[in-house]
Amino acid sequence: MDLRKLKTLIDLVSESNISELEITEADGKVRIVKSEGAVAVPMMVPAMPAGQVATAAPLAAAAPVAAPVAAPVVETGQVITSPMVGTFYRASGPNAKAFAEVGQQIKEGDPVCIIEAMKIMNEIDAEISGTITKILCENGQPVEFGQPLFLVE
Repeated sequence: MDLRKLKTLIDLVSESNISELEITEADGKVRIVKSEGAVAVPMMVPAMPAGQVATAAPLAAAAPVAAPVAAPVVETGQVITSPMVGTFYRASGPNAKAFAEVGQQIKEGDPVCIIEAMKIMNEIDAEISGTITKILCENGQPVEFGQPLFLVE
C-alpha cells in the first residue's frame, strides 16, 4: 500500500469517531486501531490464502509498530540476505535486464540486485554459488537488514 495513502487513512481515523478501520487490497491488508487517548496505529498484514485469519491486538501509543509475523515456510537451499536497509531493485534501470532470474546459475561475486539506500545505488553481489530457485522480494519493495532476497541451491 502507498505510504501517502496509509498516512491519509491514519489521519482520517485519528480525526474521526471511528475506532477501527480495516482495508483489504490485493497486496495485503491494513488494520488501523484507535485506543482511548492514543494515536491510531497501523497494522500491516501480508496477503494470506483463503481460510487463514489474521488478528492483531490494539497497541499502546508508545509501543513501536512491529513487523507482521508470518508462519514459517520450509524452504531448502541457501539464502542471499540484504546487507542493508533500502529499496530492492532487480535491474539497474526500469528497462534494463534483471541481474538474476529464477533458474539462473550464479557464481560468488556475481551481481544479483541493487539496493538503494539514501539515494545511493548499491550493487549486491552473490556470496554463494548455485542456481537461483526463488526471488523473495518484489521490485521496488523496501527491505530490512538481513531480510532474505534470493533462495539459492
